[in-house]
Amino acid sequence: MITRTVCGDIFETEAKHIAFALNMEGSIDCGFAWELSKRYWPELEFCGKNELGTVLSKKIGDKTFHALICHSCENGWNENQIEIIKECFDKIPSEGEAIATVAIGTGPASLSNIALKSLGAKLPNVADYKQIICGMHESYQEVFYYGNISLEEIMSIYEEHHLSVNGRKKKLVNKLKSFIKK
Repeated sequence: MITRTVCGDIFETEAKHIAFALNMEGSIDCGFAWELSKRYWPELEFCGKNELGTVLSKKIGDKTFHALICHSCENGWNENQIEIIKECFDKIPSEGEAIATVAIGTGPASLSNIALKSLGAKLPNVADYKQIICGMHESYQEVFYYGNISLEEIMSIYEEHHLSVNGRKKKLVNKLKSFIKK
């Protein structure tokens, strides 16, 4: 569950655990993963292919960094990004300590793909930061979200998603009831 939002340098977080996204192919060319690989974790840049839902962890000093394998360069993001993000966060071995995370799905690569897709480019599914936020919030872990958003905005996104999901479920139930009556 996201319990705090922070604007600042995640490398300066009080949290002992830091999570970020990494693609299945292990291809790093920009964003937080690239910066981390250049500063502290050089082998991350050449980590190779990993299965979706895997969490790679490395302790560096008093912090443990967790690469969440949550999308693919070739195939894009799953339709249900909430599920994969929740799964990855739940796998982090944090022993109950808070996990700081970057704003997954809002980095340079994600934003350029979102822009290209909106212009009609034939790309696979792109990051949906609202689904990603919901996945973080549904995790049983305590999450500190590093991004330009307030906790109130996060709660609004989460509530909007659940209203939408519940609304679709209600429509399906009503359709089923009317079908059974016939």
